[in-house]
Amino acid sequence: MNPLVDIRRLDQSLWLDFISRQVLTNGELKRRIAEDALRGVTSNPAIFEKAIGGSADYDDIIIAQGRQGKLAEEIYQGLAVADVQAACDLFRALYDSHDNSSDGYVSLEVSPALAHDTEGTLAEARQLWQAVNRPNVMIKVPATVQGLPAIRTLIAEGLNVNVTLIFGLERYKAVAEAFVLGLEDRANAGQSPADINSVASFFLSRIDVLLDPLLEKIAAQGAEQGPLAQSLVGEVAIACAKQAYQLYKEIFAGPRWQALADKGANTQRLLWASTGNKNPNYDALKYVENLIGPKTVNTVPLETMDLFRQQGQPADRLEQGLDHARQVLTDLPKLGLELDALTQQLEDEGVQKFNEPFGKMLALVEKKRQQALASD
Repeated sequence: MNPLVDIRRLDQSLWLDFISRQVLTNGELKRRIAEDALRGVTSNPAIFEKAIGGSADYDDIIIAQGRQGKLAEEIYQGLAVADVQAACDLFRALYDSHDNSSDGYVSLEVSPALAHDTEGTLAEARQLWQAVNRPNVMIKVPATVQGLPAIRTLIAEGLNVNVTLIFGLERYKAVAEAFVLGLEDRANAGQSPADINSVASFFLSRIDVLLDPLLEKIAAQGAEQGPLAQSLVGEVAIACAKQAYQLYKEIFAGPRWQALADKGANTQRLLWASTGNKNPNYDALKYVENLIGPKTVNTVPLETMDLFRQQGQPADRLEQGLDHARQVLTDLPKLGLELDALTQQLEDEGVQKFNEPFGKMLALVEKKRQQALASD
């Protein structure tokens, strides 16, 4: 059996962390939905930068719209919206099915320049929601301090939200609280929470990319802390994910949540992001196979999806080794490593890592626009 299909019996959904005009028009995305049980798509500024800058597929539209007087950011947004609409349409049958398990969504992110601007995020999220005009679009909002009130408001207004750039457990709890508050606001306003879906995107590989060198440096110094530090190398991200899942189970239980569930509310599923392995010493499927569990999503790049089809071994592993995971997180402070501070660093870097390709992409669109105007 295809492991990508087999994973569905474990109630995990695989979403593709990639979009381009080519996969939409050549039938590849449609094929992956039919043959590989693909159940959603996520995008971000870096993905669109690669799609627009790495092919000529968008050039004619950029040139034509440039000649119409449209500016670079307006042109980009039109390109992104069109791609997301096309992808939403391909997933619409899944979204409409009775067993959709909250799948069939395509995510489009607000500008990373707005990561610390609550009102700007709200305005752009609403504008993108209206522009895409599909019930199975999710608007991506970063889990910054300024993003939290925007998440609550957007959920209350009935928008589907993919909360991105979550690195820490405390921030994850704040995200889930914003989601629940938004649903409560919606219910208190006499509106149904049943048609709202949201995911909390917890980023993983970047945690180990940051922590491993710090742990290895402590280990290389020897002394008493050396063996402990060495034992934690490559363990922190998975431990965070497993603890986040335990928090998920606690948050979406009990009388407060049951009051919303009775009105049809869906839980905010955890979505494992940044799951492409960045360390050649680790198993290439480290952040996929270890995090399979019910009511979760894993968003993977194309190459990871293809590798899982060839080599994947689906099994429910998300709640295995919980004592070890808790011990990993308990041991970090003993080494002078404060996870909350380090994950805040990752959030700051994550915003910057989306801002840079976004700026490059806009510059590329502007260059093509100017070339078209110069040739007229």
